[in-house]
Amino acid sequence: MVNRLLFSGRQIEKALDVAWKRNEIISENIANVDTPGYKRKDVQFEDYFNSELKLGRISNFNSRLSGSEKIKVIYDSSNYSYRLDGNNVDVEREMAIMAENTIRYNTLINRITGQLNKIRTIIKGG
Repeated sequence: MVNRLLFSGRQIEKALDVAWKRNEIISENIANVDTPGYKRKDVQFEDYFNSELKLGRISNFNSRLSGSEKIKVIYDSSNYSYRLDGNNVDVEREMAIMAENTIRYNTLINRITGQLNKIRTIIKGG
């Protein structure tokens, strides 16, 4: 049971890293909403994770993760900009993504807290 908790903890740790990085990128996008020619950025991690899952390599996925090299920041250079200055940041969209990301981050924190409480209960013998 403890091994499973630690394995899950490593996955949660990486998910927290991704959520934190995504929040930084969203904040950067919002800060540059009035910068002419600025192209919004996004974090690309889920695609990598899903490809590993499809290849059946998820069992040792955590051991291959080190640092943040698998968290890729990409530029959204799509031409959906409705602005003449070439900036493609939509503040409403960014705020919605940030809200979703905040909920995800808080959920992960709650899960870690729950796991730590389980370990604490086990150690206390209760």
